[in-house]
Amino acid sequence: MFSVLAPQSPLHRLPVLSRRRAFPLHASVLVALLAASSAPTPLYALYQAEWHFSAMTVTVVFSAYALALLGALLTAGMLSDHLGRRPVLFGALLAEAVAMAAFATAQGVAALIAARVVQGLATGVATSAAGAALLDFEDPGRPGRATLANGITPVAGMAAGVLASTALVQYAPASTRTVYLLLLTVFAAQAAAVLLTTETAHPRSGAWRSLRPGIAVAPASRPAMKLLAPGVVAAWALGGFYSSLGPSLARLIAPHTSRATGGLVFFTLTAAAGLAVLAARTLPARTASFAGTALLIPGALLTLSAPHLHSLLALFAGTALAGTGFGAVSQGALRLLLSPAAPDERAGTLAAYYVLSYLAMSIPAVLAGLLTNLYGLQRAVSLYAVTVIVLTLAGLARTARQPSSV
Repeated sequence: MFSVLAPQSPLHRLPVLSRRRAFPLHASVLVALLAASSAPTPLYALYQAEWHFSAMTVTVVFSAYALALLGALLTAGMLSDHLGRRPVLFGALLAEAVAMAAFATAQGVAALIAARVVQGLATGVATSAAGAALLDFEDPGRPGRATLANGITPVAGMAAGVLASTALVQYAPASTRTVYLLLLTVFAAQAAAVLLTTETAHPRSGAWRSLRPGIAVAPASRPAMKLLAPGVVAAWALGGFYSSLGPSLARLIAPHTSRATGGLVFFTLTAAAGLAVLAARTLPARTASFAGTALLIPGALLTLSAPHLHSLLALFAGTALAGTGFGAVSQGALRLLLSPAAPDERAGTLAAYYVLSYLAMSIPAVLAGLLTNLYGLQRAVSLYAVTVIVLTLAGLARTARQPSSV
């Protein structure tokens, strides 16, 4: 099945990208994957208007992606440790291009969900492989660069995707197709470029066994995972809320505002997160995680107050604070988790982090959609904010009780 990648294969006679060029290539893969994940956010209002579905359906569409991604991480998160980064990434990027074609031709909710499922599977396979490749291609003279890239590329990608999609909604013809066709081109080009990189994870036995669902956190990283779990869950739960219901909340507060406003809510979250990742890199990892977790509380409270105040300013201020906390939590958590992991444990540990993150992002978002249908968006926001605050307080208490060596 994988004989095309054997040493005698013509692929091995292709020009090979240098380490210096392979690093930004894999960073761009993560950016593109997460850009594609957020691109539908500004389009949900258009889909709702055209196909007449509820807020609950929006969260189901959103969560179809997250749950498919989880399934891929649980089964294929360590696959690149066994088969190699290159073949796994090449196949996943081609599948991502197929998902973009499915989005561009979707004619109803069922097709949209199917496209999201294919996208989630491809992203789950590619994310851990590309993230591990960044660690493999890191310049030994610049330690920490790969962990920084793993922290900033997802939020940078989500920001870029939602901003580009928002602009295309506002100004481009065929706004529900153009962004996907552009992304399809990007993924096809990246798949071709990946074939020109050096293989850094030498194939080894156990590929089929690695597909059994499970979590493979490096033993040295497990204390940090237990410590960080509540803060990571709170941060990603807020991310799921802004991604799926942020546009609806903006319309509730200001019904006659521009269609672009809803997309800008999620852009504010991800842009603030990206800046926080950069700012937090000079802080000790544990300090960054603790400070980021603390910032989630005022972020949630301001977002909660926005519908009562009928204030978009409060919404965007709360979103910016939540995004800053999100970025700092992610940056600190990745450093604490990946630093002690051995090279052959990196993909599995990174996959475990994303499993926790996307569970936190998807399940609360579905519940928020259900609560919105039952009690209205405003009450759903209140319940969501209270839940996030409780999780945040639990995370802060756990961090304060643990010795600083953990």
